[in-house]
Amino acid sequence: MSDTETRCGPPPSLAQMEEIAARVYAELPPAFTAPCRNLVIRVEDFPDDEVLVEMGIDSPFDLAGLYQGVPLTQQEISNPRPAIDMVFLYRRPLLDWWCEEERDLETLIRHVLIHEIGHHFGFSDEDMERIEGTAWDPS
Repeated sequence: MSDTETRCGPPPSLAQMEEIAARVYAELPPAFTAPCRNLVIRVEDFPDDEVLVEMGIDSPFDLAGLYQGVPLTQQEISNPRPAIDMVFLYRRPLLDWWCEEERDLETLIRHVLIHEIGHHFGFSDEDMERIEGTAWDPS
């Protein structure tokens, strides 16, 4: 067993990470998730190259999650949305973060999921930083 596995535990597979994300999402307060009824959550190992270029990110390990879609603040009844609102969780960056900080993986997934759902609500990264300490945390 490697030093990383000893410190962090065996890494979950993509399917296991999806199960964790689904459980974490189901535990979030209904008032927070109600506006997200059509939101899709996907887990992938890394963001694709197009996303990295678009966001100006050099390393795929520097992005743990991403919201893609039209924020609720920009949706219009007269203008149908062209795509599904999605939150991507990136497994490998999350696993690295998990081991570097030696925090509970579920807590990290909750943090990233809440942050990306915040973008669905139209919050900027700066908005999310301001409200970070007030996010619901069951622990």
